[in-house]
Amino acid sequence: MNIITWKHFLSGAVMIASLVVAMFFWRFRSQTRDRFFGFFAVAFLLMAVERIAIEFVPEENPQSLVYVIRLAAFLLIVYAILDKNRHERKS
Repeated sequence: MNIITWKHFLSGAVMIASLVVAMFFWRFRSQTRDRFFGFFAVAFLLMAVERIAIEFVPEENPQSLVYVIRLAAFLLIVYAILDKNRHERKS
């Protein structure tokens, strides 16, 4: 296999792993009704979408859209943590 094939293979593996993690967090959210797990599920779903976008954006084009999706996922994780800590202190 050449290097491009390995890149696509590993990107697909990361995408599948992100989807699996998103499903686990969604299941935990369904069981506990905790918003924290819902935020994490959406963030990991965004990470899977970002991996799909990487494959369809040509490398010669700027990949700013890909980085915006990744930034949104990480900001959602930070928001989930801050939101959880804010609600913990109020109780």
